[in-house]
Amino acid sequence: MGDIAVIGLGAMGRPIARNLVRAGHDVVVWNRSDGPADELVAAGARRAASVAEAVRAPVVFSVLSDDRAFAETFLDSGVLTHARGGAVHVNLATVSAGLARRAEAVHTGHGVAYVAAPVFGRVPVAEAGALNILAAGAHGPVDRVLPFFDVIGSRTWRLGERPEQANVVKILGNYLIACAIQSLGEAVSVAEGAGVDPGQLVELLTSTLFPGTVHTGYGSMIAERRYQPAGFTTLLGRKDLHLALDAAADHGIPLPTGELLRAVFDQAVADGRGEDDWAAVTEQQPRATAADRRT
Repeated sequence: MGDIAVIGLGAMGRPIARNLVRAGHDVVVWNRSDGPADELVAAGARRAASVAEAVRAPVVFSVLSDDRAFAETFLDSGVLTHARGGAVHVNLATVSAGLARRAEAVHTGHGVAYVAAPVFGRVPVAEAGALNILAAGAHGPVDRVLPFFDVIGSRTWRLGERPEQANVVKILGNYLIACAIQSLGEAVSVAEGAGVDPGQLVELLTSTLFPGTVHTGYGSMIAERRYQPAGFTTLLGRKDLHLALDAAADHGIPLPTGELLRAVFDQAVADGRGEDDWAAVTEQQPRATAADRRT
């Protein structure tokens, strides 16, 4: 069995696995559908016939979409009985704090270390091997997987010894992005109503008050009303917003803005924007046309 297995070859899993192959690691891959695995095998990876075979690797990375997919694949299937003692499983997905706690307990029961390592960075960042990795778990297992993190990321942030801590930080980061998207949409909506060119507004704001990838990237998408191809869908954004609300509720802390955003995201999905980029939630705001701005 190889150095490392990568389970889940979606938009993020593919570049992560490819970079590990390019770095010279012996990579075993598994995916529900064959196409992504075929692509990685052609690049030099080896295909596992099943998840049970893949988890026999000494280090396993998984990049699955949500709590349900992760639980079905690893926690409820009995597949961890096939893992080798002393293995490390790194979950790169954004999942709830509650699932992280359950996952750690189940893995410990099978003699497998569990590390949470969600990431900041979209697909192009993953392709460049420049992700920011939010890692939490016992020191020894995290130390063991740092060389792999160095391949796929530009920096690893060690956030604590409890895996859930990394997931909470990731969820809060996505929550703040959702807040920024909504506020950008509100500002663009008012500016359009006053006849201001939205592109010029975004250029001004991101060149002065709000530089950075979030306001620059999402601001241009909102100004241009460009929501495809989706880098991160509204459905996924709604999932992470609900995770943030749940995490806050766990600690008895209100998120008033989050409650407002819940209604915005729910309506955007109801309006058929679930597969658009989550910047599309700003279409819930009144938007002026170019002709309106000229009058």
